[in-house]
Amino acid sequence: MTLTRRRFLTLAGATCAATRLTAGMPVAVWRGTALGAGAKVVLSGMSEDEVTPIFRAIEAELSRIEGLFSLYRADSALSRLNRDGVLRAPDPEMLALLSLAREMYLATEGAFDPTVQPLFDVHAKAAAVGRAAWPDEIAAAQDLVGFDRVWMDENSVRLGRSGMALTLNGIAQGYATDSLSGLMRGQGLRDVMVNAGEIRAMGRLNGQGWPVRLPSGRSLTLTDRAVATSDAAGTLISASLGVGHIFAPNGGAVLRSGPISALHDSAAVADAASTAAVVLPDDRLHLLRKVGVDLLRA
Repeated sequence: MTLTRRRFLTLAGATCAATRLTAGMPVAVWRGTALGAGAKVVLSGMSEDEVTPIFRAIEAELSRIEGLFSLYRADSALSRLNRDGVLRAPDPEMLALLSLAREMYLATEGAFDPTVQPLFDVHAKAAAVGRAAWPDEIAAAQDLVGFDRVWMDENSVRLGRSGMALTLNGIAQGYATDSLSGLMRGQGLRDVMVNAGEIRAMGRLNGQGWPVRLPSGRSLTLTDRAVATSDAAGTLISASLGVGHIFAPNGGAVLRSGPISALHDSAAVADAASTAAVVLPDDRLHLLRKVGVDLLRA
């Protein structure tokens, strides 16, 4: 497959069930696949009869989001932008997510930058033939990085140089989680936990916050809060070469190994912040606190 910096939504084998997670209220659980791993939406106080149309709406929403932001679908809006260098009449949600990405790019002083996709691609292509990327290949890819060379308005999104490409996988997981959370609110639901790659808890489970276990093994209880986790070694382009899936936009070294999690009201913001935190030096982590992010290290 064509590797991406962080694998995005694919839908397969979605299931649903009404069950009990505890001895309290019944819960309904939708399960599907996100980023090649399990994804779920948990609805507290719902019966099996009530949830069928809601689960259908979840699947439709994820399919719609994938049609915008997936790097795996050749017909997605993002794939067309990367292929053609321009996306005309962009969907308002594409503009909304790119605008949020720009806000995080500026807030992190460039540590979060969706234009790192050429760096990922050059390392992935080299790893596919069993070698490390050559310095001149890396330099050429590095020359294509820079979100300040992406222009957008209601008429089009344009990449400033031929060969530039975006990945939204460091923010779109969180965006999908936020979108599903909004969908659930629109259905009148208030006690929900959504995990579409990143986690957002709304309301309560049996009168308490939602229990969450992070990849680091740490346990949290969330109420009306989102958490996202990034780990440079979480997906390796090449295990033998030790090449991870997150790259510093400025060409520097990835500064942290092991998972780092970010907490925010928005899963999309938390997602971008956790990605940036992997490459930010300690003396610049305060940039994330300025946008209301709390960090949890392993």
